[in-house]
Amino acid sequence: MSRVVQPSSVDEAPPARRVPFSYLERGLEMRTAELLLADGLLAPDSLAVALLEQGRIGGPLGEVLIAGGVLRALDYYRALARAQGLPFVNLREHPADLTLLDLGDRLDFSRLNLMPWRRQGGRVVIAATMVTEPQLAWARERYGHAGFGFAVTAPFDILWQTQSIFRDLDSHQAREALYEMSPEHSAKITLTRAQTRLAGGIVVCFVAALVLAPTMTLIASMAAATVIYTATFLFKFVLTWVGSSRRVDMNISPEALAALNDADLPFYTVMVPMYREARVLPLLVHALRNLDYPQSKLEVMLVLEEDDAETIDAAKALKMPGTFQIIRVPPSQPKTKPKACNYALQFARGQYVTIYDAEDQPEPDQLKKAVIAFAEGDPRLACVQARLNYFNRGENWLTRMFTLEYSQWFDFLLPGLDWLRVPIPLGGTSNHFKLAALRQVGAWDPYNVTEDADLGVRLAQEGFAVGVINSTTFEEANGVLPSWISQRSRWIKGYMQTWLVHMRRPRHLLRSIGWRGFVSFQLFIGCPPLIMLMNPVIWLIFLAVLVFRDTSWSWLFPEPIGTLAAFNLVVANAALIYFGVVAALKRRYLDLVVVGVLQPFYWVLHSVAAYKALWQLATNPHYWEKTEHGVSSVTQANLARVAEAGAS
Repeated sequence: MSRVVQPSSVDEAPPARRVPFSYLERGLEMRTAELLLADGLLAPDSLAVALLEQGRIGGPLGEVLIAGGVLRALDYYRALARAQGLPFVNLREHPADLTLLDLGDRLDFSRLNLMPWRRQGGRVVIAATMVTEPQLAWARERYGHAGFGFAVTAPFDILWQTQSIFRDLDSHQAREALYEMSPEHSAKITLTRAQTRLAGGIVVCFVAALVLAPTMTLIASMAAATVIYTATFLFKFVLTWVGSSRRVDMNISPEALAALNDADLPFYTVMVPMYREARVLPLLVHALRNLDYPQSKLEVMLVLEEDDAETIDAAKALKMPGTFQIIRVPPSQPKTKPKACNYALQFARGQYVTIYDAEDQPEPDQLKKAVIAFAEGDPRLACVQARLNYFNRGENWLTRMFTLEYSQWFDFLLPGLDWLRVPIPLGGTSNHFKLAALRQVGAWDPYNVTEDADLGVRLAQEGFAVGVINSTTFEEANGVLPSWISQRSRWIKGYMQTWLVHMRRPRHLLRSIGWRGFVSFQLFIGCPPLIMLMNPVIWLIFLAVLVFRDTSWSWLFPEPIGTLAAFNLVVANAALIYFGVVAALKRRYLDLVVVGVLQPFYWVLHSVAAYKALWQLATNPHYWEKTEHGVSSVTQANLARVAEAGAS
């Protein structure tokens, strides 16, 4: 049989077989190992350890060796090619023939780790990292039973070649796929024509009413504001009352974890979008390497911007295991985290995918708990999220308030939303998805700067469910005021975007999530930014009455609005402060109890951030204000500890 590849373009090898050995065939693996031993690239004791590990977790021997840092991927796949009687091709030196590539097969190239390479001897040579039944079936479907042959290449060659060839297409898909598939669900356009006309009509009517009947208009405005305050408070009160007596967590027991067989675990993709995060990269890599999950079944993607040379160079310098990949995101607008995630998602091969932020420290068993939750949960379960907490909560007043806020969210509000069976806005990290479901709903909206809150609503509209697992990811609470304002203004702007997007078709929203979900959406997504904007006006009126004893404003609040406004001012605000104190007590954060009474000052900061968010929504809606990580003294201490451990 003639060779399928010319010796000048690939490593010398015996003639290729028409139907190659299975990549997972035990004899083939051992022949590969023997070649590596003979070449001095693999030590006998390292092979023995890898074989024991393979027996425990399953999977190909090569992936176990590479994931353990025992062997370079390039060395293993060269030896595999020799053992299998196939040529080895270096795609960096000899790229694929672009005329053989079908855009419809783009995702298959990443999923199956293969790519049509060259046409030689009347057959298409497919460069692949493995030749198992899925690869053979893919080839037969396209080229018939005799129209193809195989060459071996390394996984990073496939990744590099795919990123290079499809760079512009993948970048476009990351930005525009959701908008092109479902424009009504995209925040690319802040206000539709109908919304613009409606907003303009409301403004014109309000101004006309102020001119024609100023007293009644102002009274009606205060009445509306008072009702919104009351409705939002009562909703939070119900959520807190119900949530305080129940748990939303899907409780994965230690017994369930112990019974889990590592050999049955699926392939898992971990994505970490980062920008200018070289400082915290060692801490992140340390945390991810400590995950209690077979490293050979992990695909860790460091999603970095092409122009972020500092972080890319820092990642390369760490000499990470073979399970870590660097995904370079081409520069384009909007420059947002969801766009970066969408870009990386096109290379994902895991059954499940999760997102971590640069400073995250997830509990080691989190991935296993997510796998169990999906296996035991409702088939509609598309996402489970871990709880979030802060490792630097006691650093200053701002970090303490941040911790109180998240304690209320996970201990009271989230369980209440779950009890109501309404859409749950996702957090920005430690969300674990079924990859198929995530792709089905169009993944993240790259134009929404609070992308996960929006995704939670879209998942609900498509009939999917969201759960919470009893695992925690520890983060760095933002304790720097300017950075906190920037981060919070982005979150508030994202809530504004999410409300505007899903209210484009209010009837469809009502039908898809039900009346309880619709009301919850208004009170939990729409009203909070509005209240933050109204607060300064109400506070100024109250201060004027208090300081100047000026009761001339009383006409704004005729009964029963006056009584309701007094209830909001005294009872509702006191209750909200009390909820924060109880949240601290529930978690036994006794150091935060006294701080809890200072929450009104924290609310002032929210209003500052809300006005910044409103301004940006009008002038620069898709701008992503980056949060600085690694500034905490706790983070610095952790980095020093990791560096010391690495040096020793």
